[in-house]
Amino acid sequence: MAYRVLIIGCGAIAGGYDAKRSSDDWPLSHAGAIARSDAFELAVCVDPDEAARAAYAERWGVQTAAARPEDLTSVPGDFDLIVIASPTPCHAEHLEWALTMKPKAVFCEKPVAKDGFEAFKLHHAFDQAKISLIINYTRRWQPTLGPLINDIRNGEWGDLISAVGTYGKGIMHNGSHMLDLLHMFVGQMTLQAAGPHAFDHWDDDPSVSAILTANEMRQPVHLVAGDAHVFTQFELVLTYDHGEIALRDGGLRIETRRVEESALFAGYRTLGPVETQPGRYEEAMTCAYENLAQVVARKGYPKFDAGNAALGLCGEIRKLALETPMKEPQ
Repeated sequence: MAYRVLIIGCGAIAGGYDAKRSSDDWPLSHAGAIARSDAFELAVCVDPDEAARAAYAERWGVQTAAARPEDLTSVPGDFDLIVIASPTPCHAEHLEWALTMKPKAVFCEKPVAKDGFEAFKLHHAFDQAKISLIINYTRRWQPTLGPLINDIRNGEWGDLISAVGTYGKGIMHNGSHMLDLLHMFVGQMTLQAAGPHAFDHWDDDPSVSAILTANEMRQPVHLVAGDAHVFTQFELVLTYDHGEIALRDGGLRIETRRVEESALFAGYRTLGPVETQPGRYEEAMTCAYENLAQVVARKGYPKFDAGNAALGLCGEIRKLALETPMKEPQ
C-alpha cells in the first residue's frame, strides 16, 4: 500500500513546474515526483485559492481538496507524509498544524521559518514528537554530490583552501540553499562579517555578502550576493590542495580542475584543464522522494540533514547586515 500524502500549497513547486511537462522528464515538483513514485499516493491538497486548488486536483488526480488544513476532517495518523509548499510566511503555522496530525515525516519548503530561533523551536518540537522534519534544500539529493563529498572526506582533494558561493534572491531564501550546500562540503562555519546588501527580489529578505570561516583551520568562506534584477546566479567554487571543484548553473554542471606542474614556468604549480560532467540536478526531486520513502518506512535517515544550521547562519547574516549602515560612495 502506498504512503498517503497531504500537500499544503498548490503552486509552482507543489506541481506547477511539471503541469505541462512530459511524464518522461525528470520531475521538478512534489506532485511530479509523487506521480513517478510507487511508494506514495497524493491523497489531499490544500490551498486557499479555489481556482488553483481545483486545477491542481484535476491535473494530479487528487480526490480531496480543501481551502485550509482546518477544513479537513482528518485525524492524527491519517497521513504518512505532509508536504508544506505554501508561501513562506505560512510555514510556521502549517508546521504547527502538521505536528497535531502525527505523520511519520514532514517535507517543508525553505525557509522553514522567518528566523533561526523560530526554526530551532520547530525542529525541537518535531524531535520531541519523533517526527522527521526535512527541509527541501534540493541539492542534498543531487546524485553527483554524494560521491564527490565522499572523495573530499577521504582526502582525495586534500585540505580546503577557500570557498566562494554566489547567489541572489534573498539570504533567507536562496542564501540558505547556498549555506546548506556549503555545510555539506565544508562543515560548520562561523560568521566573521556581513557586507553590502540589496533587496533584489524580496521586499523583506535582502541578498547579503558575508565572510565566514570553516572548521578549526578557519579557512575563508566568502558569500557573494548577486543581483537577480540582472540575472539569476547560483554557483559555488571550492579550492583544495589538489584542485578546484565548481558547481555551475545552480548545479546543472560540475567542473573540476586538478593541480599540475606548469608547462611554462619551472617550479610553478597551476590548475589544469577543466573537466566537465553533468550535475544531474534535475534528478534531485526524484531522489528526495526515494529518500523520503526510506525515512517514512523507518529504514533510513534524511540525507545531509544539517537541521536549522543554515537558516540560523542566514539569520545572523541578515541581522548584522541590516544593523550596519552602508557607507555612501565618496
